[in-house]
Amino acid sequence: MELLQLMIGGLANGCIYGLVALGFVLIYKASEGVNFAQGDMMMLGAFVALGLGNSAQMGLSFWLAVPIAIVIMFGVGWGVERVVVRRIFGQPQFALVILTIAMGFVFRFVAGSIWGYTPLVLETPFAGQNLRGGGIVISVSDLITIGVTIALTLGLWAFFAFTRIGLAAQAASQNQMAAYIVGVPVMRINSIIWGLSGAVATVAGVLYATRGAIDPNIGLLGIKAFAAAVIGGLGSLPGALLGGIIIGVVEPIAGRYAPGELAIMSPYIIMLIVLVTRPGGLFAQMHAKKV
Repeated sequence: MELLQLMIGGLANGCIYGLVALGFVLIYKASEGVNFAQGDMMMLGAFVALGLGNSAQMGLSFWLAVPIAIVIMFGVGWGVERVVVRRIFGQPQFALVILTIAMGFVFRFVAGSIWGYTPLVLETPFAGQNLRGGGIVISVSDLITIGVTIALTLGLWAFFAFTRIGLAAQAASQNQMAAYIVGVPVMRINSIIWGLSGAVATVAGVLYATRGAIDPNIGLLGIKAFAAAVIGGLGSLPGALLGGIIIGVVEPIAGRYAPGELAIMSPYIIMLIVLVTRPGGLFAQMHAKKV
């Protein structure tokens, strides 16, 4: 019974890891680059929602504050691509890695300057609500987290599989310059995908905030989310979710039954095992790059 309880809690944590990992996959599918500020975008989105809902000046309801925060962070992601990322268009991918790591520090500084570094709690209408049955306790926030994650993953998969923008984004990821030459609006698509990654990060941040306090350092959760994306396969949306769930479930079990050091390292041990046995990830999407 204890093991089942740990697995349920780990599943909800894994869904949050998976959502942040989806942000990594979105950027990768559009440009084959990695946005190492994705975790910090999640953190910033959570604080924007908190600022809209908890502040004395705004005091919006949770159900109104969250959509507004998602729109704002879509704009932040879109603006980051237009103002910053676009400047290194055509440069080696390593330039994007360094750039996004620096952006992560900037996001943490901005959040700390506005909201401080003391942990804060996002007020939600379902805080403290639990369902009980068969000796198992499941919080309503965990159920919402799992449901939203599944729905969002399916929606993003359909977006890339069936929409013109999604298909064009995948074409651009093959070769940005070639796609640009044949008429694909690479710049516009990249802006949309970065905006979408900001919106997804906000959803993850809000779901994280419904389960506990937040502070600017929660953006470091992006490291585990990156491990989840690598485990599932950087080009796979379902793989990102699966990788997040694997890490989320293994962590509490390792924390309960394994030495503390092993529990902390478990996500990265799993990543190393997957990289050695299946370098492309569990849902590797191998394709021939067109040049």
